[in-house]
Formats: sequence, C-alpha cells, structure tokens
Amino acid sequence: MKQKKQISNKTIVWTAVLGSLTVILMVTANTLWSSRKTNEATNEAVSAVSSFYLEAMADRRAKTITNLINSNFEQMEKAVDFIADEGIVSQDDLRHNIGMVKSLLNLNRFALIDENDIVYTQYTTYTGRSRHSFLSDVEMKDRIITTVSVYGSSKQLCLAVPTPGLTLMGKPFKACFVQLYIEDIVDLLAFDDQGRTHFALYAKNGGNLSGTDLGSIIAKHNFFDAIRSILPEEVWNYNYANFRDEKEGTITFASGESEETLCYVPIEGTGWEMAVLICESVIQDQIRDISESNLENSRNQIIFASAALLILAVILLLQLRRFSKERIEEEKETSRSFKHMANTDSLTGVRNKHAYSETEAVINSQIESGELQNLGVVVGDINGLKYVNDTFGHAQGDRLIKDACTLICEYFKQGAVFRIGGDEFAVILQGKGYESMMEIIEELNRKVEENIRENSVVVSIGYSVLGEDDHTLQDVFVRADQMMYERKNELKTMGARTGRM
Repeated sequence: MKQKKQISNKTIVWTAVLGSLTVILMVTANTLWSSRKTNEATNEAVSAVSSFYLEAMADRRAKTITNLINSNFEQMEKAVDFIADEGIVSQDDLRHNIGMVKSLLNLNRFALIDENDIVYTQYTTYTGRSRHSFLSDVEMKDRIITTVSVYGSSKQLCLAVPTPGLTLMGKPFKACFVQLYIEDIVDLLAFDDQGRTHFALYAKNGGNLSGTDLGSIIAKHNFFDAIRSILPEEVWNYNYANFRDEKEGTITFASGESEETLCYVPIEGTGWEMAVLICESVIQDQIRDISESNLENSRNQIIFASAALLILAVILLLQLRRFSKERIEEEKETSRSFKHMANTDSLTGVRNKHAYSETEAVINSQIESGELQNLGVVVGDINGLKYVNDTFGHAQGDRLIKDACTLICEYFKQGAVFRIGGDEFAVILQGKGYESMMEIIEELNRKVEENIRENSVVVSIGYSVLGEDDHTLQDVFVRADQMMYERKNELKTMGARTGRM
C-alpha cells in the first residue's frame, strides 16, 4: 500500500522515490529532461500563439484599409449621383458642387474626368493622362486602385471609378477619383503598446510605403533587402514569391539574443502587404522565467533529493501564482483599453455620457468628504441641430456637432469636455481651468455672438460653481443647465439662426 501511495504521488506532483541513489539519479535525469522538453514544447506553443496573434492583428489592420477603400468608393458613387442631379452648365457650377460633395461626404481630393481626360477639381482643371496611370486604359470597366507618388517620395492611394452615362456641361464624363494620403492611413493603424509591436505597408517589390519602422533590423529599408542576410535563400525566395502573388506569410528570425516574429497579409485590390512584428513577447519572457526556475530546481534536487517534493511543489505554486498575477495584469490592461473605448464619444472623440457618470461619482465622493473646494460646471447646447438634421440630413448634422465640439474644446483647453447628449455638452473645470472660467466664458460668448452674424455654429452656454449648500455635482449642473436655457432664449432674440447654410 505504501508503494502505491508513492507512485500515485509521483504521477501527480513529479516526485522522486527517497532513500535510493539509483532513484535519485533517475529523478534528477528525468527532471532535467522534462524541464528541457517542457521548455521546448512551451516555446513552440508560445510561437504558435504569437504567430496567430500577429496574423489576427495584421488581418484586422488590412481589413481596416479595405473598409476605408470600400467606404470611399461608396461615397464617390453618392457624389456622382448628387452631381448628376444638379443640372450643371458651367465650370463654376461644377467646381462649387465638387466642393459641396467633398465637405458633405468627407472626400478629400475628389475630382471628375471628362472624355478628353481633362481633370476637374474644386479649384482647377488639368490634363490628366500624364499624371494618372489608370487613364491609359482604353475603357474603364470597374473600380481601379493604384499607388501614386507625389512630391518626391510621398505616396498616395488613388481610387478611381467609371461614371458611364454622366453628362455635364453638354459633354460626357468617364470617371471620378479620390487620392488618400498614406500618412493618414498610417495614423489610422498606429499601435499604442510602448513600442513592442511595429507595422509597415509594403509594395510588391518590398518597398516601404508607410515610412514606418518594422523593428530594428528591417526598419524603413526595403523588406527583401533587409531580410536577405538573415534568412536562408529558399526561405527568402518563398516570401518573395508570396509578396509577388499577394499571399500571406510568417517569418521568424534571430535579433540579438532573442527571436522576432513578423506576419504579413495582402490588402485586397491594392497590391500592398501589411506586415506586423512583435519585438518582445511577454509570454516568452514568462516562459523563460519558468524554464530558468525549473533548472534551478533540478540542481537543488541533486543536492537535496529528500526535499525534492516540497521544493518542486512550492516553486510550481509560486510560479503558477506569478503567472496568474501577470495574466490578470494583462486582462486589466485589456479592460482599460475597452474602458477607454466605452468612455469615448465615437463622433467627436471627447468623453461621453458614460465617462461623465463615472466622473460624477468620483466628484460626489470628494464633495461628501470635503476635499473638493473649487469646481466649475459649464453646460453647452447647440442651436438648431434638429433643423439641420431635418433640412440637410444627418451627415450635415454630424458636421455641426463636430464643429460645436471643436469650438468648445478650443476655448476650454484646461477643462474636461463631455458630450452628454445629442446636442449637449458639459465641461468640468478645476485648478487653472476653474480660475480662468469666467474669462473664457466671456470670450466664448463673444465668439458665439459673432457667429450669429456670420451664420456659423452657435452654442448656448450656462455655468455655475460649487457652493456651500451643494451636496452633489448634479446640484451645480442644474443651475448651469438653467442658465444655458436662459442664454439660448437670449441668443434667439439676438438673431441666432436655427441652421447652417
């Protein structure tokens, strides 16, 4: 019965049989071998997980660019439909309408091309065949995506679509196009992980389109020039063919004393490859700590065979606890990222109603404890949003909201700005923001009154400060909200328009 108990313990907690040199040697050899194999197997698993993680990141960012391209194509088709219905008879009319669709549909560098390859923009016309390669096609039958160089090494993504049946000023127009700056696309894809993960966009020949570093070895160099010296020739040829055939792939290579892994995926229709590289894997660091600790345990087993069970069990428990703690920290970091998304207004980029509620709870606690002395609340409401939505559409209404938010943020740079409703904003002011509150409000009110005369964005502002009888932030907010409505009525009597032209 005693021998069965020892065997059972060994299978559960990796123990050795005490009292025999042969068993001690066997346990020691088994421990060393198991540690090495476990480390190798775990590293393989970590490598697979890291590759999967990289592929997911690269694929998500590739889809982001694809969605951006498809969105621009859809907006171009809307723009063409809009312009076709306007009855344009002159270049001035055409330029005016091009400017309108650029603003309404957020189409930068939008232009139309007539049957003679003359390009019409908001401000000028020019001959386009020498500047736009897609015009060399005898007949455009579908969407075209090309990469163009402007201003030396600067790159743009050109999206063109045919416009059959479009006739303006008495002559046919065969296409329209937009050009997207790659720098803007790079900003859309940027990571925020303390420089441990990098990305870059590449042409089929390995040329760096985004101007971003892909780690320390590849950096901004041509992709294939940089990896030629660190990869076997057959591996290099394989990845070169992947770029050429617009396929995805994964590369692992040595960088100093560690390994780096990168993944690349094609971006549909562009001829580009999106590459993502992890410079330092947190999981690999964790496994390295475990491996080193296991080797130390093995040496201790040789010297202290009688205590092997206890030492191994304690170390494994400590390592499990440490690993769990680090995983919890990772989950907390992920939670903080989701919290930031949950607290940000998607239209304006400022904090939203949820963020205001969380801030309100903190401030209420500070008011109750008496630690908060100076606090100002400003409430702003946009004049005429409903009219703009009903008259010009929600796209123009969204533009009015963004303009109002920009105005409020411009003046209350030292305050916390929240969008708490469709047309309502709140600003919480403390410290320097509180001290300059009245001066800023006066300046903003003067600007708003000027905007009335200029038919620009109008925001009604009300404010209040924390008083001795206030027990919650809501007490201050109610007074500011009431003043805001009084100001709203006052601005109407001053001639505030209910919409923007």
